[in-house]
Amino acid sequence: MPPEKLAQAGAWLAALGVPAILLALLGFLLWRGVPGLSLALFFADTPPLAALRGAPVFDGLWPACLGTLALVALATAIAVPLGVASGIYLAEYATGRAKALLAFAIDLLAGIPSILMGLFGFALILFLRRTVAPDANTGLLLSALCLAVLVLPYVIGTTRLALENLPLQLRLTGASLGLSPGRTVRHLLLPAALPGIFSGVMLAVGRAAEDTAVILMTGVVANAGAPASLTGKYEALPFHIYYLAAEHQSPAELTQAFAAALVLLALTGLMFLAARVLQTRLERQWTTEPTP
Repeated sequence: MPPEKLAQAGAWLAALGVPAILLALLGFLLWRGVPGLSLALFFADTPPLAALRGAPVFDGLWPACLGTLALVALATAIAVPLGVASGIYLAEYATGRAKALLAFAIDLLAGIPSILMGLFGFALILFLRRTVAPDANTGLLLSALCLAVLVLPYVIGTTRLALENLPLQLRLTGASLGLSPGRTVRHLLLPAALPGIFSGVMLAVGRAAEDTAVILMTGVVANAGAPASLTGKYEALPFHIYYLAAEHQSPAELTQAFAAALVLLALTGLMFLAARVLQTRLERQWTTEPTP
């Protein structure tokens, strides 16, 4: 067979193999997890309305769902402004050796394993206890900070690439209209690069929602309940799944772990959908906003 045919066959095999594997994994997860889906999975013996009003839930997923949402929202709120601002600086303002060093540092940060980030957070608490804050402890805020640092390279990299791949004519248009570099970035470049930026945001959301190693070292606790404060302990779905899969005492608990995995998948999908809706609204707002 000619090399061109072999390459074409390999490309088709890869194109069909990836979705086939994904569908197989999703089918297995549905097969094992759907039987465990019920209101009791979320609220156990607590009435759902009482749980929604703040009543404690034991042996249910509701506190883990709230903890996951709080964790992802806080980590995203920290990482996205810093990541977008850093990506803009690298793409539009940094030059020469400074740009090369910053790009190398970001690539290095992207290669750090998540367990090391968790150990860094734990070591930071130990340092604070011995220096300025003897009462410092792990909690939701520390987990969010460590996750924000972990996902920061995704946001920086996609922002930088989205801006650098814009056509030169767009920048020349801003200069021809008499816009300053800052206004050109805000009114022309950022709206045009928004789809690429939001792809990095969605990658960051997905990574923050599924990571277990970081939160394992920085504040997540089984049966801790819903997060009561930024410095308190909390539950999260990735750790709940890990805990049930490792410590299950019966097939029913293993089925609950598969059901929790389905819930995490659905929750991540809803967050992706929310990010997509926000992206669409911002695109509409920025494309219709008059240039001052």
